[in-house]
Amino acid sequence: MTLNRRHLLAAGLAAPALLKLGTGSAQAATTLKLSHQFPGGSIDEGDFRDRMCRKFAAALKERSKGAMEVQVYPGSSLMKTNAQFSAIRKGALDMTLYPSPYAGGEVPELNIGLMPALVPSYAQALAWKNAPVGRKITEILEAKGVILVSWVWQAGGVASRERPLLTPEDAKGMKVRGGSREMDLMMKQAGAATLSLPSNESYAAMQTGACDAVLTSSTSLISFRLEEISKALTSGRERSYWFMLEPIMMSKIVFSGLPKDQQDLIMAVGAELESFGQEGAKADDTRVEEVFGKAGAKVVQLDEPTLGKWRDIARDTAWKDFANKNASCAELLKLAEKVA
Repeated sequence: MTLNRRHLLAAGLAAPALLKLGTGSAQAATTLKLSHQFPGGSIDEGDFRDRMCRKFAAALKERSKGAMEVQVYPGSSLMKTNAQFSAIRKGALDMTLYPSPYAGGEVPELNIGLMPALVPSYAQALAWKNAPVGRKITEILEAKGVILVSWVWQAGGVASRERPLLTPEDAKGMKVRGGSREMDLMMKQAGAATLSLPSNESYAAMQTGACDAVLTSSTSLISFRLEEISKALTSGRERSYWFMLEPIMMSKIVFSGLPKDQQDLIMAVGAELESFGQEGAKADDTRVEEVFGKAGAKVVQLDEPTLGKWRDIARDTAWKDFANKNASCAELLKLAEKVA
């Protein structure tokens, strides 16, 4: 891959190409940087999102016979969490595994990736990719300079410092981290105060009392050790109003500069790893109950009538607000509601 001076200056942190010098000729070897906010581990142990990134790196290196390498930077160690989406759009970062609603300030359509009570199950979430709503999201991202490499959905729950946050009535007077503008709208309507912060800052917020309850994925509830400071967990294992799209994404600037065979390999490996991602998310929906229960927290489940109450609030607040943003958001919501 050949980079011009403008791209190198803009990229700074990104290093999509290195040269291996042979006898009499230069052979391009692509090195990509993949950043995420979650705790690091190994290819076999730890947060499944970090493991997924490491498996992606290993598969790419093996199947390209060393022509491609991916360096994984966990824990926002390469750049701050909220900067990663802008960076891949500009070509300053090659790849990221990133919660889609974190990018809602730049691309409002991406807030549909954490629309409360819109996605009721993994089966429906997985159906998005090949449905019109998935194709529309892919088109929107590409127009903004982002390639969607691997779809990952996660269910989530609520960790609370004191009492469970189960019904809308429970939210009154609580300070809640929802994870997206739309989730916050639903919580505010239920009577909560909301605060916006990345999930990797949740522990400190709960520890200091700035936050009473954190809504996030089952995996993040475990990885950020929220059981240490929680007395209650609302599990997302059986049903949840919290399903988030958290894909692996790549800079279109960087992707477009790669040879076709490398582009194809990136997309193939990304698609193959989606099943690993979903299995990891589902396993953590069960494991989070075990982790919190062992720590002494009260574990509660949503029943269908309670989920219906949350859905009614979401439809009148978050869904309506999202659809009124622009014609593209309105179209996305209609397409999402059609997914069986």
